[in-house]
Amino acid sequence: MYSPQTNTITTERLILRPFQLSDAPQVSHFCNNYNIYKSTLSLPHPYPEEAATAWIKTHADNFKNNKSYEFAITDKATGQLYGAIGLSNHQHNKNGELGYWIGEEHWGFGYATEAVKALIDFAFTQKGYHKVWGRFFTSNPASGKVMEKVGMVKEGLLAQHVLKDGKFEDLALYGIINKG
Repeated sequence: MYSPQTNTITTERLILRPFQLSDAPQVSHFCNNYNIYKSTLSLPHPYPEEAATAWIKTHADNFKNNKSYEFAITDKATGQLYGAIGLSNHQHNKNGELGYWIGEEHWGFGYATEAVKALIDFAFTQKGYHKVWGRFFTSNPASGKVMEKVGMVKEGLLAQHVLKDGKFEDLALYGIINKG
């Protein structure tokens, strides 16, 4: 459930909330993990705390201007930060791309799936999107499983589309249409 007063989304186990500058050390810690870096399209490595701070500082204006919506994925009971999820806003096409990452120590608990499902609901019910789409490296099939679990379907493959660490990576494209 979305709260426009606080720009938070509450699920069974999670609160998706705006990032705070105090989250920067934990974001830097998570993103300095090579396994996170190798599965993301544009995350630099290493990822210093200053980069996390600069990234977080862009969020409020992006949200206010309906450019993109970035949320910290946190535990509903403890407030512990698990990762990040975001959604771009292509207003003229009524769609947006989602992206997410979870700190490696929190993999395998279904947090990404729960957060993605909530963000798709936010896109359709609060922002009036017609479609949400996402991309992932085929070398990271766990991300594809998350998309499939929330009802997204494979729409295509961009073969050897991204050069990452000297190796060309395939990008799988998934999407979901608002049928409501």
